Amino acid sequence: MENKDPYLIAHLEELRQRIIKALLAFIIFFVGAFIFVQDIYNWLIRDLDGKLAVLGPSDILWVYMIISGVFAIAATIPVAAYQTWRFIAPALTKDERKVTLSFIPGLFILFIIGICFGYFILFPIVLGFLMNISEGQFETMFTADKYFRFMIHLSLPFGFLFEMPLVVMFLTRLGILNPMRLAKMRKLSYFVLIVVSILITPPDFISDILVIVPLLLLYELSVSISKIVYKKRLANDVTM
Repeated sequence: MENKDPYLIAHLEELRQRIIKALLAFIIFFVGAFIFVQDIYNWLIRDLDGKLAVLGPSDILWVYMIISGVFAIAATIPVAAYQTWRFIAPALTKDERKVTLSFIPGLFILFIIGICFGYFILFPIVLGFLMNISEGQFETMFTADKYFRFMIHLSLPFGFLFEMPLVVMFLTRLGILNPMRLAKMRKLSYFVLIVVSILITPPDFISDILVIVPLLLLYELSVSISKIVYKKRLANDVTM
């Protein structure tokens, strides 16, 4: 037991250093985004008629921090993924290290694609639908806080959810997942994805459907990718 303690302590110390580096990267990116946050804010509200309202002097600061935080999260993903890779690399073979390292750019690209899907496709559809419901019956006034919270709730989760195919590919490549297991988990996975869809969308049926369908398609895409990777992995094992 005494021989294991120094190794465990060194392992935890390395984990702490990796986390600190990722957090420092987030802070740097956050500060950088905050410097240009007014330009980002003006671009995000370019299609709105008129200005957004604020209910207090701290509201706009909170909105600026939310916007900067989202940009910092996106920029930190490759850094955090690299630090994670450096932490687990000693436990991987040479080939596994090369393969897992190649996944890092894909994580960033899929995150950006997911956010773009939420912002450019889903957000306008849901916002337009809700505005049509209230047209002629209510005078609608957006506050900056409510508007950006609504936008982020429909955009940011898709950044993480679009990572699903790549994560499944990664876990299949390492032998942790396989297409048979994913097929058995289909009903449970569908249920979890539906619950997630309901939680991240406004309380209306149209919004739920617009989110549920892409997520289920992403899951099926993940299963198909897992089949391809699994067959290649079996073929490589046979040749070896």
